[in-house]
Amino acid sequence: MSRENRWSPIHIAGVDEVGRGPLAGPVVAAAVILDPEQPIAGLADSKKLSERRREVLDLEIRERALCWALGRAEPEEIDRINILQASLLAMQRAVAALTTRPELALVDGNRAPRLDCRVHTIVGGDASEPAISAASIIAKVARDREMVELDARYPGYGLARHKGYPTKQHMEALQQLGVSEIHRRSFGPVQRLLG
Repeated sequence: MSRENRWSPIHIAGVDEVGRGPLAGPVVAAAVILDPEQPIAGLADSKKLSERRREVLDLEIRERALCWALGRAEPEEIDRINILQASLLAMQRAVAALTTRPELALVDGNRAPRLDCRVHTIVGGDASEPAISAASIIAKVARDREMVELDARYPGYGLARHKGYPTKQHMEALQQLGVSEIHRRSFGPVQRLLG
């Protein structure tokens, strides 16, 4: 075994998803393999960072990670297989899209997707594992941007502001405008409106 191979680090992918709670839009997952030669300062749970800080880190992660990828599940898939299974599917798709195959995936939470590598789940991993933090950041930035784009296509719901979460404004808009094609029909508040 060459010295280079002996000391080269194992490829570890951090995996996280965002968008389990909203009433509209996809669930988006990310997988990131960080480059140990290029550490990124300030990685943390995306929910604890300001939007501006997330945007800066998102750019750094995309430029400096060994590789990263996004995966998603659409509202109709969420309705068909449920939000937990759709979240796991989005994670599978993110890991499958990586250009480097990881030997180990660190997954935020306590449920693991089926992957072609070893998997370790970590509750609160988005706050404690840099690779999971990185995944949580790029997933959140990607999903938030998409919800801003969807706001232009589905005006009146306030998607750019609340990103599809069940806020008072969103619930009132649903009452007035009805259910759009990007709403999750299996979610209680939407289901009740469809009645």
